Amino acid sequence: MTATPLLEATATPAAPARRRPAVRRVAAAGLVGLAALALVGPLVLPDPTAQDLARYLEPPSLDEPLGRDDYGRSVLARLAHATRLSLLLAAGCVATALVLGTVTGIASAWFGGWVDGVLRALSETLVAIPGLLVVLLVAALATGGSLWPLYLGLALAQWVEYFRVVRARSGLVLGSPAVEAAGLLRLGAPHVVRRHLWPDLRPLLTTLASLGMVTSVLAMSTLGFVKVGLRPPRAELGLMITESFPFYDVAPWLTLAPIGVLFLLTLCFLGLRSTEGAR
Repeated sequence: MTATPLLEATATPAAPARRRPAVRRVAAAGLVGLAALALVGPLVLPDPTAQDLARYLEPPSLDEPLGRDDYGRSVLARLAHATRLSLLLAAGCVATALVLGTVTGIASAWFGGWVDGVLRALSETLVAIPGLLVVLLVAALATGGSLWPLYLGLALAQWVEYFRVVRARSGLVLGSPAVEAAGLLRLGAPHVVRRHLWPDLRPLLTTLASLGMVTSVLAMSTLGFVKVGLRPPRAELGLMITESFPFYDVAPWLTLAPIGVLFLLTLCFLGLRSTEGAR
């Protein structure tokens, strides 16, 4: 009578733990597929700007799995280039925000004093401004559809999240008895960062990076949807949705293709985030 409840008690919490790796594997497989489309597609598919007006709104077929748009351009080729642009720009923004926010967050918690005061005042100023507004202000300065203002605006808007989380967590770790003991033994700053700070910050940064990728891709598509920053004929997911709306009733595949990619990207990154965050 005592063995069965014990087995049930030990089996119940293990079920979610078995599901988490499965979710991560599915999310990772989805990301690998989308990354393959983004990397290999532009090499083997035709020019995304090449027009063939004789194939106006051609429906999907074996030759063109996603059909042609109103200029006779290959939707699959444009989708591959748009996915590559979204992933590369989002990765660049997240990497910049992660490095900048981590370094300044650790410096703020480590040195304190005026360094902490200046960095905290700067972060609070940026927090008071909506992130999308920061991106819009910087992107409005773009000329000729340049990518640099968009990259700068997205990285600047995301830096604050990394700084605030790293600063708060680093303050707790640096005040722990283990770090105090390391200081008494004169083990040095590299030892504290490698053995105490980095193991504690890594899961948090992984979760923030996954969320940052989703935020960057969606923000970029939102700006493209309202035609701010990137401009036609560049292939971008938000621009593709905007350009396809007038033909939604006669050619719905033009709209569903970029929306499907955005949906899959969001699901995959959130799948990775939930797994890391549960650890």
